[in-house]
Amino acid sequence: MKRLALLAAAALLVAGCGNPLAGGGEGGSNGDIIIGASDVGESLLLAQIYAGALKNAGAMNVTVRPPVGSREVVVKALQDKSLSVVPDYSGNLLRYFDKDTQATKPEDVYTQLKAKVPAGFEVLDQAPAEDKDLLVVGKQLADSGVKTFSDLGKRCKDLVFGGPGQWSSRWKDKIKTLYGCEFKEIRTTDTGGPVTVAALKSGDVQVADLFSTSSTIAANGFVPLTDDKNMFPAQNIVPLIAKGTLSEQEAAALNRVSAALTTDQLTQLNVEFTEEKRNPLDIAEDFLARNNLKS
Repeated sequence: MKRLALLAAAALLVAGCGNPLAGGGEGGSNGDIIIGASDVGESLLLAQIYAGALKNAGAMNVTVRPPVGSREVVVKALQDKSLSVVPDYSGNLLRYFDKDTQATKPEDVYTQLKAKVPAGFEVLDQAPAEDKDLLVVGKQLADSGVKTFSDLGKRCKDLVFGGPGQWSSRWKDKIKTLYGCEFKEIRTTDTGGPVTVAALKSGDVQVADLFSTSSTIAANGFVPLTDDKNMFPAQNIVPLIAKGTLSEQEAAALNRVSAALTTDQLTQLNVEFTEEKRNPLDIAEDFLARNNLKS
């Protein structure tokens, strides 16, 4: 359900930097640092921030290679070092490596992720920033006392929900078990996009699934609800690297980026890219300067 699932075709990565499945790629074996990104703006912004931080730390031959393919393709590319590093999300990445995990809290997810990452990979420090699922409502419903998922559970039978097609298979039973919530109706809108926003804004739905870095929440006066029993897993930004492709100094540079990156800052970066149409390189440079991450 995560909008930043890596969706671009694998062929584009092949065209950009050699076949990631064939071995002997351009990555760490010859000193190049190849940063992968998906075809979604947030991923590209993070890749450019990583690139700028690495260059400021003295790294040479740093290249951003968007877009990449599915997570399976990314893992293969990191295995043969066609890629050196990609920005990812702690909860989704843990579930890729351990489908049976029940961890949802940030530190639990991150601790399990470090233990489950296979040989040849490494995760660096996670950022406070998350881009995760949220349930949001309009101001009127929030003002009537719906502030948390538990509050929502008492009212679900009278409310229409709007969200992605995967909602019923992924969360319908979970929200019933944890919060006693059974919506009056579940409508498929889109994955945190304009159809969902329009449906909530018009009142066609009263509850919607959006994302924590979405600028549309504040812009429309929507109110995010507190997931007080941690139904949705943490999705902290975390660099996934091919082991041995970064020096200690370079890894430390990415850890400093993670330490500085908050959800509020990530939301603002998305606003600058999607709404203000700024160049990702300029956005990355400004972020690094604001956070004293330039050399």
